[in-house]
Amino acid sequence: MADTFDYLIVGAGSAGCVLANRLSADPAMRVCLIEAGGSDASPRVQTPAGTITLYKSRVFSWNYFSAPQKNLAGRSLHTPRGKALGGSSAMNSMIYIRGDASDYDRWEAAGCPGWGWQDVLPYFKRSEGNRLGQSLLYHGTQGELLVDRPRDPNPLSEVYIRAGERLGLSRNDDFNGGTLEGVGLYNVTQKDGRRLSSYRAFVHPLRDRANLTVLTGCQVGRLILDGARVSGLELQQAGQWRTLHCVRETILCAGALGSPHILLNSGIGPQAELEAAGVACKVDLPGVGKNLQDHIDGLVTVRSKSPLSLGFSLGSLPKVLASPFRYLAQKMGWLTTNYVEAGGFARTPLAGALPDVQMHFVPGYRSHRGRLFEWGHGYAIHTCVLRPGSVGEVRLGPGRSLEIDFNFLDDPEDARVLVEGVKLARRILAQPPFDGLRGTEMLPGPQVQSDEQLLAHLREQAATVFHPVGTCKMGTDAMAVVTPELRVRGVDNLRVADASIMPTLISGNTNAPCIMIGERAADLILSAERPG
Repeated sequence: MADTFDYLIVGAGSAGCVLANRLSADPAMRVCLIEAGGSDASPRVQTPAGTITLYKSRVFSWNYFSAPQKNLAGRSLHTPRGKALGGSSAMNSMIYIRGDASDYDRWEAAGCPGWGWQDVLPYFKRSEGNRLGQSLLYHGTQGELLVDRPRDPNPLSEVYIRAGERLGLSRNDDFNGGTLEGVGLYNVTQKDGRRLSSYRAFVHPLRDRANLTVLTGCQVGRLILDGARVSGLELQQAGQWRTLHCVRETILCAGALGSPHILLNSGIGPQAELEAAGVACKVDLPGVGKNLQDHIDGLVTVRSKSPLSLGFSLGSLPKVLASPFRYLAQKMGWLTTNYVEAGGFARTPLAGALPDVQMHFVPGYRSHRGRLFEWGHGYAIHTCVLRPGSVGEVRLGPGRSLEIDFNFLDDPEDARVLVEGVKLARRILAQPPFDGLRGTEMLPGPQVQSDEQLLAHLREQAATVFHPVGTCKMGTDAMAVVTPELRVRGVDNLRVADASIMPTLISGNTNAPCIMIGERAADLILSAERPG
């Protein structure tokens, strides 16, 4: 196999797969897509309900753990990231959310021209294959990424929506339309009842394209720099080191944790920190690994006597046992669920004009925070802080490992919004549509009532909702890692295109924005290649 390519793309995740598709459209360009994980063909990946089995998988997840969080009772938070073709889009909840238009206008105002809402909307539309007949002002219908409703939503998802309406929240049938606020069913990236990851949408149909090479089981160790120019990289495959060379550009798409890790291991980052970790500094770039942001999440969970919810009981056993057969025959039933079919965006009393919390409704029971269901029935609302002020970092640890410090709740306002969000979730679950279903509240529990008690509880229970961004931020200030053209500052032939380039966290799930970043990056790269 040839070891020289025009483009090297590191990471076959949400953005990387889009880039591989677009850059290899020119048959003269040799493109190599490199993934540390393996195949995504497992039914655990392809069946939507399998998502809860992936978070702690040794095969499909990196299984990171954060540094102890000083504001969360010293807890180290489990931080799964996808390790397979498709990256985290091969293990996420398949929710298609773009965020609010103001999120992108904020990027532009922060020194990122070309990244305002009107600039990025065409890239969202380009990749979208909307199957819902939603407004063409906001949606595309010809893209590879199919966007649809949950195929067979649990009845409790509609109960949640009606409860939100009773509280005064508007029903929103399109969170990606003109307004984000309200409650409703989420759009999902599924095709015929199966997960549609970025790999399945953008690369798998092209797997026979002669000029596109896809490598799996390859962990990139470092970039090769000739002076200030990246000429290739070193990777490990099946225990053997191998060098790949790049003629045009190398693009890091390894995510908000993986991309800064590769840069730091390559000697690109804050000089003092690199030298302290025993890495020779080749490019002093102080922002690498800084500016880590994520959505912190609180949970309200209620036990129910009704077998309507997803769960295990004597009453639900016939449905549970029949579910594999119904799924195989019709692609319907329990196995089509992403577990968070409904949710919404709302303003707490602390909010201004925009929602400050997002809710994910789970029509299933858990007595404590976790990702697997227990015996019994119930339902829950996850509520996260949409625009956190707390900022953390990733850095090199012992043996060049990755240390992750979210620094959650460092900003006191985040704690106040989180408490108000949990109170809002409680009010929704107290509405009449739940009256015939409601049992005992398990979390936070009836003994937790005051704001002080809620905050103390959340310090013991709150966690990441798995949306890390910002560690190679885009901009023009001294801490920016990439330019608005996604070029790494001070380095030639190197770009970053993934969640790490976001200057600030968007208002919602991050898969769709990462796909947009991949689309925009492809245009930036191809336009730079065109003469004139």
